[in-house]
Amino acid sequence: MSSRRRLELLLRSTFRSAGSQWAKARQAYNSSKNAASFDVPTDDDGNAHIVCRRHVERRAVPLDEEGRPPCFDPDHQDCRGCVEDIEDGLIETW
Repeated sequence: MSSRRRLELLLRSTFRSAGSQWAKARQAYNSSKNAASFDVPTDDDGNAHIVCRRHVERRAVPLDEEGRPPCFDPDHQDCRGCVEDIEDGLIETW
């Protein structure tokens, strides 16, 4: 393999890694910003620490702009109640 090809592969790998790290950092920032706007505790990745009503378990999950975790099901009463509690600041956290 030529040195030019190795350099090309190294640069491509480095740029791909940098792009991946940037995407993760952006996701953590957005997640943290959303969780902070609903005043819930978060981890280092910006995921909200909530207790899921539907599955009765502790979860560290990102929240969208409307305070919904990715597991939110609009047709399930427990999920709707969970989001209402997040909005009201009454969600059980850990």
